[in-house]
Amino acid sequence: MWGICSRTAVGMAKPRGFMKPCFLVKPVSATRITGRYLTHQKGLPTLPVPPLQQTCERYLTALEPITEVDELQHTKQLLDEFQKSRGLGERLQRGLEKRAHNSENWLSEWWVQVAYLDYRLPVVVHSSPGLVLPHMNFSDKKGQIRFAAKLITGVLDFKTMIDNETLPVEYLGGKPLCMNQYYEVLSSCRIPGLKRDSVVNHAKSSRPPKHITVVHNFQFFVLDVYNSDGTPLTADQLCVQLERICSASPERSSEPIGILTTQHRDSWGKAYQNLIKDKTNKKSVTTIQRSIFTLCLDGAMPQVSDELYRSCAAVQMLHGGGSQWNSGNRWFDKTLQFIVGDDGTCGANYEHAPAEGPPIVALIDHVVEYTRKPEIVRTPMVPLLVPKKLHFNITPEIKKDIEDAKNSMNTLAQDLDMKVIVFGHFGKNVPKANKMSPDAFIQMALQLAYYRWLSCGKITASNRGSGCSSEPPIGGMSPQLHKQIYQRCCATYESASLRMFRLGRTDTIRSASRASAAFVKAFDDPSKQNTEKVDLMDKAVTAHRSYTNMAISGEAIDRHLLGLKMQAVEENLSMPDVFKDAAYAKALHYQLSTSQVPSKTDCVMCFGPVVPNGYGVCYNPMNDHINFAISSFNACKDTDAAHLAQAVEEALLDMRTLLEQTPRAKL
Repeated sequence: MWGICSRTAVGMAKPRGFMKPCFLVKPVSATRITGRYLTHQKGLPTLPVPPLQQTCERYLTALEPITEVDELQHTKQLLDEFQKSRGLGERLQRGLEKRAHNSENWLSEWWVQVAYLDYRLPVVVHSSPGLVLPHMNFSDKKGQIRFAAKLITGVLDFKTMIDNETLPVEYLGGKPLCMNQYYEVLSSCRIPGLKRDSVVNHAKSSRPPKHITVVHNFQFFVLDVYNSDGTPLTADQLCVQLERICSASPERSSEPIGILTTQHRDSWGKAYQNLIKDKTNKKSVTTIQRSIFTLCLDGAMPQVSDELYRSCAAVQMLHGGGSQWNSGNRWFDKTLQFIVGDDGTCGANYEHAPAEGPPIVALIDHVVEYTRKPEIVRTPMVPLLVPKKLHFNITPEIKKDIEDAKNSMNTLAQDLDMKVIVFGHFGKNVPKANKMSPDAFIQMALQLAYYRWLSCGKITASNRGSGCSSEPPIGGMSPQLHKQIYQRCCATYESASLRMFRLGRTDTIRSASRASAAFVKAFDDPSKQNTEKVDLMDKAVTAHRSYTNMAISGEAIDRHLLGLKMQAVEENLSMPDVFKDAAYAKALHYQLSTSQVPSKTDCVMCFGPVVPNGYGVCYNPMNDHINFAISSFNACKDTDAAHLAQAVEEALLDMRTLLEQTPRAKL
């Protein structure tokens, strides 16, 4: 998170489109402050339960851009019935308020269960994000080992702050944030189940783990990272140990056991039960699960042009490229996997259940900057135990499971379309200069790009303003006019942090709004004056900022609606009609699933779409450029990651041009 950009034996990060910011390394306290974490946590407010009427009204408003008038009218009737005095809605609301009174966070347990542990698609692509770091300045095994050793010491340095409870508290708008997620990412692992998974955190055990898992050529090794006196191994010591691991695994294993973790969760749950019947296998799996984190020493990735490098690197971080590349060199259930390729391609993959992106990025920021520091610790002259290889007994049934996993992973790898771009024309600086929120500005560009792409296909200078728009939304509109306006808007998800509250996770910022719909439909309309378009842009950006503030304050609609639904299940009541409504399904069908994950390191996070005909869009806005990772599925003929990326670039440029060409009244 904090770092000095100094030249070391590891070398500097190559720019390759990603520029390096400089920050000061924050010293790690060696003195434990017992109880600091719990004291901080107890001082945080609990997540509120919003008023029922407020949520119902806001839900109806959120549906307007994405539903037909007749659908909207039907939903309004259902909501009126749901809210009746002494009706079902009031009963569920009372139950939810009681749950909130009796728990630290009424939502978090349900959210982890519904969003992650009950979710049965593979964690690969569908749930676990990847993170692409700037290309590092090495291209051989020696450089790979040296960098990996420094990386390990950086993680252990960060871990010291967690263990000593000296991690600096983060703030948002002057308010302290919940730090719990930092205490969940190391030494934790997802455990597959037959119908529902679980997460175990071994950092909280009476004997916390002192080892990491290293994967090389599809083979797993235990590497103890602390000396007998409790001090962490130095980078020099770790280099010796990593060299031993690489020497002990010169060829790829023919049975990549790690690829089992890429399976559909029900399939993996069954295979897992079969795998751990054997005592040796169970011991090896438990060792992986207990480890502080996993380090993946990858072989080469496909040779591609500089233009395609970032996209190819994102694929390696997200799923490993398939069985022929590095997908077997992972344990995707592990919360945190650092990936170091022998060609300088580096990054991470994390299992999403324990934490959101920002805490992961903060850890990685710290680690990357730490790798640039010259090492000043003297290496103790003590003999080191040879790292142990983890053994697996592969039965014919396990072998078949591995082959099935290979085939499924390869199909998924071929289906995913990934495009990473560096938008280099401007970054946060332009919206800030125009007194606009950078995140809201980018979100409106995404709305405009999506609207243009689906309405008119690929936008070019020759076909802009060619009549691909209609009248702005007005009260009392006809169903036909409503359809014209909103036919190209879609439900859009942007994650909002609830960390201002104890054990807070996320809620949804709904970027598609009345204001955004009016803006995107007017933008290419030649009958509209530029001043009107700028006014609509202002209103759209302001509306998004307002929704964001509402969401981070615990007043958004999506988690409240989920809570009411879960409360009905909890009380064994019939599911309310409002949750069986077609409009509710449409509201949750996020064709644009987006997330801003800012970092100090010039990296970008990536993830897959959440629906078959959708896009996954992650972005990291730097001051003078923006890193985007856009994904879609090749199986859907209506989506194309590269074309949407181009549409996003054009939307951002056109929005800037509009602002430059249109005089604005001084505020």
